[in-house]
Amino acid sequence: MSVATQVDFYVLTAADRRSRLTTACRLAEKAYDQGLKVAVRTSSPAETAEVDDLLWTFSDRSFVPHGVWPASPEFVAVTPVLIANGALPESHRDVLVNLGADVPSDFAAFARVCDIVGGDEDSKRDARQRWRTYKQAGATPEDHKL
Repeated sequence: MSVATQVDFYVLTAADRRSRLTTACRLAEKAYDQGLKVAVRTSSPAETAEVDDLLWTFSDRSFVPHGVWPASPEFVAVTPVLIANGALPESHRDVLVNLGADVPSDFAAFARVCDIVGGDEDSKRDARQRWRTYKQAGATPEDHKL
């Protein structure tokens, strides 16, 4: 059985955390510009706060409306990008930007997963495991070197 979810790995040469987070912001911005609903999955509450702050400042030429999940239903309805480090909202299933070290159990509920890989060995090792997990679930991941 094949999973219909498109899985893309974005492999960075830079090993620093900031490059991964900035890439996540760029991917969220691109999806938002296409009118898509985006969930950004982080690895911790601190990383959630960091991405939240970075989405305000990473680009001086754009604005990405976003917020932290969980939030009120009224807020979720009008916010195209949500950031979370736990369960992800069912309302934002067009694109998942994954900064987590593992594969979310509900990844197949998303139309597309963007998995970001840092240039350091730990990130690469974790990404290889995520690649295998996606493949075992029936997805056909592709990689893009940035």
